[in-house]
Amino acid sequence: MSEETISQPNQPVAATPEAKPLTSRDLLIPVSIIVAGLFVGAGLYFGGGGSGSPVIAVDTVNQPVAEAVDNTGKVNPVTENDHIKGSLAAKVKVVEFSDFDCPFCSRFHDVMNAVMAKYSGDEVAWVYRQFPLEQLHPNAPAIALASECVSKLGGNDAFWTFADGYFSAKGSGDSTPANELIPKLVLQAGVSGPAFTECFDNKELASEVQDDMNNAVETGGRGTPWSIIIGPTGKTYPINGALPQSAVEQLIEVALKEA
Repeated sequence: MSEETISQPNQPVAATPEAKPLTSRDLLIPVSIIVAGLFVGAGLYFGGGGSGSPVIAVDTVNQPVAEAVDNTGKVNPVTENDHIKGSLAAKVKVVEFSDFDCPFCSRFHDVMNAVMAKYSGDEVAWVYRQFPLEQLHPNAPAIALASECVSKLGGNDAFWTFADGYFSAKGSGDSTPANELIPKLVLQAGVSGPAFTECFDNKELASEVQDDMNNAVETGGRGTPWSIIIGPTGKTYPINGALPQSAVEQLIEVALKEA
């Protein structure tokens, strides 16, 4: 299996290590350079998620799964408001819909960092969008919202510092609880604790997370990671699951050679 998928209605979901979402009280963490702790809550319910979400079969051979109808062309255009590594004018863009607590997303995050190290920013750009699967990871919506607050307050570089730090910790087997890890990453990203707390508690960016989720489903995503390569002519190529670096690069090369 190379991705995590959403269950159908009335079907059981496998238990996860985190039995209940984080609450803001869980995250009242004393940090030496902040007067109060940083609050990260969960239990955020984004409409469109939950038990009514559709499902497709899990890819068991680590290859893209063909959709009955290819809706990848409905992916929202990449703009300066996106979280992006590389140039907005890059010939090829890899748009990834991801879940911070998905282990396959952690693996694919490493793959994409390796891909970006190989290609120039003018050739390939990597765009991160939110697709938290609350059924599987109760804290994922809260972490997604936290990352959006970091981005709003600290900019694009701060977002990637947060994202790279979180996936690096999870991918290395770091068992630091999210209620301790997130405040540290917020500080490392150079974001003010009180400003972050206000942004998060107001949930003012929850609609942006929801917009990403809606577009993920609209384009055919039913699990994470779900990615779409956009070529120079606008042609799209789906990546369903955590493909290895070689497979991703093969698709990028195909896109780069578009007439």
